[in-house]
Amino acid sequence: MIHRDKNFGLAESIIQGVTEVLKESEKVIVLEDDMVVSPYFLEYMNEALEQFVDDNRVISVHGYVYPVDIKLPEAFFLPGADCWGWATWRRGWEIFNPNGQYLLDELVRRHLIQEFDYNGEYPFSNMLKAQIKGGNDSWAIRWYASAFLAGKLTLYPGRSLVHNTGNDGSGTHCGASDIMDIKLSETKINLNNIAVESSRIGREAFEIFFRQSKKSLLHRLLERARYLFRKK
Repeated sequence: MIHRDKNFGLAESIIQGVTEVLKESEKVIVLEDDMVVSPYFLEYMNEALEQFVDDNRVISVHGYVYPVDIKLPEAFFLPGADCWGWATWRRGWEIFNPNGQYLLDELVRRHLIQEFDYNGEYPFSNMLKAQIKGGNDSWAIRWYASAFLAGKLTLYPGRSLVHNTGNDGSGTHCGASDIMDIKLSETKINLNNIAVESSRIGREAFEIFFRQSKKSLLHRLLERARYLFRKK
């Protein structure tokens, strides 16, 4: 158990915490205090950590999946890394690069911005630019970029094992929204016979979700504007 005598802030707490744990251990499971997990979360994490421990194509295991409308595989891989209930190995975290400017420059140099942003459906590159300028304190965007540039994959469950309660507006970098809300899986995730490659279905499902989320957010903003206009 490590206790701090001061608040390190979001990014530094995660970066230093994970780094320190992996000095003593070969693997780590990371949960922030606003994550609620399924009873099958730890079983999934531990099984995946064991199954892919020696597979250098895989950088991490993730427990959350967006509430997409498309039926997803039981479990699947996508490029990069993620941050809502996740795990990695020492070999995976060694790839993490905290230098946001370097990561952005590499994405630009290698003409990867469009792919990094899910074909322009979500502005991850803008999040990275904001982090560089001090507009946010995100370690996660740098974790995603580090893994993405290294050509690594993250495992996702086909049914979410994590719910983020910070989307009620209490979480850092989270506004008040129910767009990301999910129902926790009531059954375990079967990890047999998973192809270690980027999932076309998973990628398309995420892109569609991001596109629909933008429309939903725009609709809410327009409705709010209409309400405020009527009040005047």
